[in-house]
Amino acid sequence: MSDNATFVEGLYGSFAQGDIPAVLAAMDPQIEWNEAEHQTFWTGKPFVGPDAVVKGVFARIGEVFGDTFRIEIGRLLDCGSTVVMEGRYKGVVQATGKHLDAQVTHHWNLAHGKLVKFQQYTDTWQWLEATGETPVG
Repeated sequence: MSDNATFVEGLYGSFAQGDIPAVLAAMDPQIEWNEAEHQTFWTGKPFVGPDAVVKGVFARIGEVFGDTFRIEIGRLLDCGSTVVMEGRYKGVVQATGKHLDAQVTHHWNLAHGKLVKFQQYTDTWQWLEATGETPVG
């Protein structure tokens, strides 16, 4: 595995352990974070910067799933400055009691040892079914 893939794999471990400061420290100050179109947290535009990611995504994960949310990595694909993760999102939506078990792919772009761009692809229908929330965008 390349240094970039190992780096990204470590960040998934940090996220799973609740070490959000480590994840944020790995982000470029101008990271462009794109949620899948029509996914629950999608606003119709990217989140720019770590603070926007915390407010628009990480805080919302906690609100929606409590401490049940997790990402299961199926595999990491090393594409040089891009790392692709294929896996699943799992969790229980606190408001509905419904389980989420959705396919997900993350595309991470790295430059100068920092995460500069993120693109998520996931089963948006399942998110809607589990959360009952219509995206803002």
